[in-house]
Amino acid sequence: MSEPQHPQGAFTDAARADERAALVTVLAGGSPGAKLLVRPDGSRLGSLGNGELDDIAAAHADELMWAERSENREVGDALLFVDVTFPPPRLFVFGAVDFAVQLCKLARAVGWRPFVVDPRARFAQPQRFPDAEEVVAAWPEEAFERLGGIDRATAIAVLTHDPKLDDAALQIAVRSEAGFIGAMGSRRAQARRRERLLALGITEAELARVSAPVGLDLGALTAEETALSVIAEIVAMRHGRSGGRLADTKGRIHDVGDSAGASSREGSATAGAPGTGGDGAEPPAGGGSASDPARAG
Repeated sequence: MSEPQHPQGAFTDAARADERAALVTVLAGGSPGAKLLVRPDGSRLGSLGNGELDDIAAAHADELMWAERSENREVGDALLFVDVTFPPPRLFVFGAVDFAVQLCKLARAVGWRPFVVDPRARFAQPQRFPDAEEVVAAWPEEAFERLGGIDRATAIAVLTHDPKLDDAALQIAVRSEAGFIGAMGSRRAQARRRERLLALGITEAELARVSAPVGLDLGALTAEETALSVIAEIVAMRHGRSGGRLADTKGRIHDVGDSAGASSREGSATAGAPGTGGDGAEPPAGGGSASDPARAG
């Protein structure tokens, strides 16, 4: 099927297909009603009527489609509304170990799409992981390619405790766009892994991307509690939080962006931005869009 030639139709199709995209609409100034669709690969459909404005709008669209929020943005005398749609985030679990069963179960419960990867086919059996979207029996390079690559909305948890397997996965992960990388293991195991990866040419900056030992300090003892610890850290890092106690924090509990962003969303409700629900609500946790035409029926 050929791509619709109108940005709004293409955006609606992207939302229905659980794809990531951003639709920029001119609300005031410039050419009101003009639309520009921007995809994750940078490709565009439509125009706001000005090449320079298109370029600036595309940069805002890229930022917000990965931040997964819709906002108004002011560019010169033009007021733009950037609406975004996105799929549920992915969790690549490297290591078909028993603990991965609980991690996949909890990931699915909080709206993530878990995938299990392990080159050991005798362990990477789909029936062992009923909550995994897919179980891939392959080495990391092949597996990640089969799963569509690693993007900014992908989290990676390395669980095998086997140096040759862990190191193979981490070498790829730290040089990818992954939004989160974590690895299990004792502090002694982490120190040995660090030395091995440095010897393989991984830089200190790349190593700093790995959260290890992975998980928040919940005092977890069981597999279920450990899974909760890991998922809690992934969610916290995804939202730019440290994972501390709410009772010890000050200010807003739910982050709605900076003051300009919050004002922008409030403004979109009064401006009647095309395709918005007008309530300034955050998108659904499991993926979606601020307007979500696919879910609007």
